[in-house]
Amino acid sequence: MKKSAFVAALGLSLVLLTGALSGCSSKEAASGDKVIYVGTQNDYPPFAFTNDKNELTGYDVDVIKEIDKKLDGYKFEFVPSGWDGIFLALEANKIQVVADEVAKNPEREQKYLFSDESYFQAQSVIVVKKGRTDIHSLKDLEGKKVAASVGDSYTQLLEQYNAKNGNKIILRYNDAGTSSDNLQDVQNGRVDAYVNDPVMTAATIKKEGLQVEAIGDPVQTDGINLVFKKDKQGEELKAKIDPIIKELKTDGTLKKLSEQWTGGEYIPQ
Repeated sequence: MKKSAFVAALGLSLVLLTGALSGCSSKEAASGDKVIYVGTQNDYPPFAFTNDKNELTGYDVDVIKEIDKKLDGYKFEFVPSGWDGIFLALEANKIQVVADEVAKNPEREQKYLFSDESYFQAQSVIVVKKGRTDIHSLKDLEGKKVAASVGDSYTQLLEQYNAKNGNKIILRYNDAGTSSDNLQDVQNGRVDAYVNDPVMTAATIKKEGLQVEAIGDPVQTDGINLVFKKDKQGEELKAKIDPIIKELKTDGTLKKLSEQWTGGEYIPQ
């Protein structure tokens, strides 16, 4: 997350993933390279999004492109997808890799393979309407309405807190909503807060002019990994890609990309 093709329409829905992309299992390119389809979102700046030229770009996209340069015999093509359908597409072999700021957790590791090497270090912060001063920690979210996207790492963090503390945070699930939608809900007062990555939040605030802000210290820090299907091909890809990610850390490529896209160095050791 090499040379890549933008092979799917923007805003790709689960219907398209399971229908029109039914032929998107890995195949041979005209060059003889094996085509690997990579799932990522197209509305999650600065990690994966479409720019003004309608091109898929961002940190995660550039990481895959750098891997592609170093991995002989393969050609990577991107399949933009909503978060709600990306793992179903992986399970159905419509894509073979997920590069979408995914953190490991026990539930996911039971179902999928993760790269041993992390390619980004993500933080989780609380986002509130600008000027609000009564929320600084997870405990302050008790009794408050908090936006949540089903299945993402930030929602699972809140669900774990609730499980230990009597379900005191009121989660407002947005099955199909994007991170931008959830931030809009914070701004408009539909919810009191949202938990997500500060880098994405800053990029979306700048792009959309939102009156929201990240407050307090990070509530959690996670390594971000590539995800593969738990099968023979997934094992082969993982074995080939892990050393390349390590090389990209060592030679400074990931540091350069992180500074370019996020303004900081968020590379795990």
